[in-house]
Amino acid sequence: MAEPSAKGGQKSARPQLFLIALVFFGPLLVAAWMYYGGHFSATGGSNNGALLEPITNLPEALPESEVLQRSHGSWLLVYVNAAGCADSCRDALYTMRQGRQMLGKEQNRLLRVFLHGDSPPDTVFIANEHQGLITTQEASLGSLLKNKKPAELPDGGYYLVDPLGNLVMYFRPDMNPADMVDDIKRLLRLSRIG
Repeated sequence: MAEPSAKGGQKSARPQLFLIALVFFGPLLVAAWMYYGGHFSATGGSNNGALLEPITNLPEALPESEVLQRSHGSWLLVYVNAAGCADSCRDALYTMRQGRQMLGKEQNRLLRVFLHGDSPPDTVFIANEHQGLITTQEASLGSLLKNKKPAELPDGGYYLVDPLGNLVMYFRPDMNPADMVDDIKRLLRLSRIG
């Protein structure tokens, strides 16, 4: 009986060695292609809102702010409207309410705040349609927020404040609420506070 030649044994080992190398290096090559080719983002997606930098700590800037004292370590979604609360204002309040509800079980971590001007909103409308909404006239806070908004973005949007009182993001008034909620959910998931 003839023994198999060493040459024949090497031929059958090469495909096996190639498969082992492919199993090991294949995922690395695919991951590198996705990362460097722009198909993957390590942060889990881009922001829909505008990050507000440099960070402004609102309690340091406005230590007497009633809104910030009432936040009790919650995230705040703030809408500023110095004029009377007409249709666009009511739409904005509706967007805030729906956005908060879209957070599901995380909605208790977010408070909604409406900073109004000299004309307070209709209290019956607020009580019936927007339970839990904090409404107050705080011109100094409204003015500070507007000054921190990027100049190229339109007024009438929403400001997100973290539980430490840091001004984090600005969302355009015409933004799809689902996009705004995506950013807020991401921040809530990453946050260990509030």
